[in-house]
Amino acid sequence: MRCPFCGAQDTRVVDSRLAGEGDQVRRRRKCDLCGERFTTYETVELNLPRIVKRDGNRVPFDGGKLRAGMMRALEKRPVSTEQVDRALARIQRSLMSSGESEISTQRIGELVMDELRQIDQVAYVRFASVYRHFEDVAAFREEIERLERQPAPEFSRRQIDLLDDLEPDNG
Repeated sequence: MRCPFCGAQDTRVVDSRLAGEGDQVRRRRKCDLCGERFTTYETVELNLPRIVKRDGNRVPFDGGKLRAGMMRALEKRPVSTEQVDRALARIQRSLMSSGESEISTQRIGELVMDELRQIDQVAYVRFASVYRHFEDVAAFREEIERLERQPAPEFSRRQIDLLDDLEPDNG
């Protein structure tokens, strides 16, 4: 690794540890020539499928665009960065595990909506309104009514927790 301070070719690793959610290695390095220290991050480069846009164009997957779209929907909502990171990681895992070499923007939009529905229903409706091109208030109303018919994510999580807490009856 080249030293960012003096450009020397020889640097050595003085410390390594896992970073992020265990999907990165953080390396502390020291330049043998100038003695400066710096940090690098190592991640696995995975081949994500190419994205097939609505007009038929094919583009490389861009995690930044995916994050930006989710963040627009989540603007001013009480959702932590960690929740967003976990949702993005689930979407990327789903894309990689699909085995497909190409995936439509429609499928990615559906994955994003599934995640947003679980994280924050207001953000979900915001994203769906743009993604599904809601034309009028009736489209919003239909989507909200559909959401209301489904159990809330918090309710589903509480149900699972209650079942886990049950003790067998020895009577």
